[in-house]
Amino acid sequence: MNKTFNLLFYVKKSKINSVGESPIYLRITIDGKITEISTKRTVKPTKWNSAMQKVSGSSEECRSLNYYLKTFEQKVYDTYHELIRDKEAVTSEAIKNKLVGRGRITRTLIPVFQDHNDRMEKLIDKEFAQGTLTRYKTCLKHTKDFLKWKYSITDIEIKKIDYAFLNDFEFFLRTERSCNNNSAVKYIKNFGKIIRICLANGWMERDPFMNYHSKFNEVTRMFLNEKEIEVLFAKDFKNERLSLVRDIFLFSCFTGLAYIDTQKLTYQNINLGLDGSQWIYTKRQKTKTTSNIPLLSQTEKIIEKYKNHPVCLNNGKLLPILSNQKMNAYLKEIADLCGINKELTYHIARHTFATTITLSNGVSIESVSKMLGHKSIKTTQHYAKILDKKVSEDMMELKQKFTNKEIVVIF
Repeated sequence: MNKTFNLLFYVKKSKINSVGESPIYLRITIDGKITEISTKRTVKPTKWNSAMQKVSGSSEECRSLNYYLKTFEQKVYDTYHELIRDKEAVTSEAIKNKLVGRGRITRTLIPVFQDHNDRMEKLIDKEFAQGTLTRYKTCLKHTKDFLKWKYSITDIEIKKIDYAFLNDFEFFLRTERSCNNNSAVKYIKNFGKIIRICLANGWMERDPFMNYHSKFNEVTRMFLNEKEIEVLFAKDFKNERLSLVRDIFLFSCFTGLAYIDTQKLTYQNINLGLDGSQWIYTKRQKTKTTSNIPLLSQTEKIIEKYKNHPVCLNNGKLLPILSNQKMNAYLKEIADLCGINKELTYHIARHTFATTITLSNGVSIESVSKMLGHKSIKTTQHYAKILDKKVSEDMMELKQKFTNKEIVVIF
């Protein structure tokens, strides 16, 4: 607790300018330690009232100067209380530094965002996937474009980001960048991580997301039905590369593994399960959750087919998988050749496993969720919503039960 806190305005008579005026200074004294700060104002020494610490006279010029000094004094008191509130050392020098902006670190958005992306880039394939980094880089670009569009600036103080900023940013994404609802919400969610970093470091006092609400629209997930899977299996491709892509895609259709998880597989991921058959034991790159998946006969045949492939022999990989970009390019060609009227991408394999391969064939949603490596069963339930076939089968079974009970309904 400070024992003394005194303020004193005075005129430095030793310094006189060309018009005969001297500068007005404020002396700040805390616990006997003195610091002086210029008020950036001057006055003729003969007009200065030392006892009253103000300019003598009733002219408009005198009243204006005295009002300025009162305002300056109030700023000092406000700064004093800010230091106490922020639990900082309260000294006369600290007050002066805060008033003149010396030693004040101004945190701005873009360097914090860039630092986050730089750190993430060094953790690719360790904690993050390349696709995640790409989204944050795109979000940073959108943020920079938004600052120019809305404020005509290249950066902004973190403390100035508020609820209105978020609403305007979302509006920009939807209009100027033509993002659909889910894309806009995703970018705002990515931006939210940067805000959480700022809050955790104490660089922001209030969370701008406190009253902000947005939600994803549910998307119907594309998947292959049994007939389309049979067509893929039966198709005789003359091109070896197309055959390889088809086989690896079907491997994921029967395991539910995403591209990056399939790419990482080695023979060390194959072990005997509790039932004595072969299982895949791995962790999802995206969520770091465990995925333990029994191998079906279809996947065992695909593994056997490529066990002597040069890529598998040289790199120890389970399958000779191409880049995701090439895989998706070839899958579009495969869809055309097989007469599949769907935009085939590698991720459709994962959806196919969840729907056509497992849930449609009576595998419990809990088991499917476990094999997919979902953190929450709510994620898996999205697949269950689109299975009209399963609903039909369940209702047929229910109808049969009522028929067997010979319940007579009279209207």
